[in-house]
Amino acid sequence: MPPSRTPQSLASLAERFDLELRGDGDHTVDRVGTLAEGGPNALTFLANRSYRDQLAATRAGAVILQESDAEDCPVSCFIAPDPYLAYARMADGFDFRPKSPPGVHDSAQVHPEATLGADVAIGPCAVIGAGTHVGDGVEVGPGCVVAEDVTLGAGSRLVANVTIGYGATLGRRVLVHPGAVVGADGFGIARGPEGWEKVPQLGSVQVGDDCEIGANTCIDRGAIGDTVLEADVRLDNHVQIGHNCRVGAHTAMAAYVGISGSTEIGRNCLFAGRSGAHGHIQIADGVVVSALTMVKKSITEPGTTWAGAIPAQPIREWQKTLGELKRLRTTLTTLRGKRSSQGKKPNE
Repeated sequence: MPPSRTPQSLASLAERFDLELRGDGDHTVDRVGTLAEGGPNALTFLANRSYRDQLAATRAGAVILQESDAEDCPVSCFIAPDPYLAYARMADGFDFRPKSPPGVHDSAQVHPEATLGADVAIGPCAVIGAGTHVGDGVEVGPGCVVAEDVTLGAGSRLVANVTIGYGATLGRRVLVHPGAVVGADGFGIARGPEGWEKVPQLGSVQVGDDCEIGANTCIDRGAIGDTVLEADVRLDNHVQIGHNCRVGAHTAMAAYVGISGSTEIGRNCLFAGRSGAHGHIQIADGVVVSALTMVKKSITEPGTTWAGAIPAQPIREWQKTLGELKRLRTTLTTLRGKRSSQGKKPNE
């Protein structure tokens, strides 16, 4: 059964999170909501300017916003320089999703040579292999398979149907969402006289503290040596990290990002949806890669932003653009031919 909702006064929230409150400090909230739909007992926020027109009509109990928006807020509000960050911190107190109680479910299989820390929860049909260490307060959800000689750091959580391969190490407070696979074989194949031959993937995976791995995301084990995610890496759903990659601390990747093997990515990088990188390259700290962009060469300048996709447009406009691109090649070939016939170099 979910925990009971405990109403919290706006004054207590302001004090706890060191925010300025404008309005009724005795008013209480017990949930989060949107600007448009949140009622008097809901906490909400305004961070995206696209929703600015919803502020005047909001019925929420309190809004987290910037100083510049406070005058137009019809209800109580918290003043924050970064409303979204303030909301993230405050909303954690309204997460009423049930927690698994400590203990090992009757249907789970825990190898006698595995070690379990204090307050560990092992869910239905989960499997824990020999030599694996499960740290204090770890939750292994239903249907998870944790292979031999794995280390799960204290406070980590495998939500459901997660697979952790042989020898992998997860740091403290790592969150792995359903269907993710950490430590499957990397894509190592060699061409033989009669077809492909498998290259043994003899490394493993190291995941640092406070990482989050999205649903159905795959992190391949190293071929030689380990694939490494440093601390506080955040991966969305359906992300692919190839073997022997290294992803720097605080880097985040949106859905469908693909990183080919042996790529080294710096700290504090951002990859937008469906972007990616070729293998065996290096990407500097603080680089931003926009949606649908494929990085083919190393990026050595920190803090730069890269893009390579053609934005969407109505289909008839796209068909015209595509036709023009095809004609452009013919035109350039013709121009080069004329220049050459006149005795000039094409690049003059």
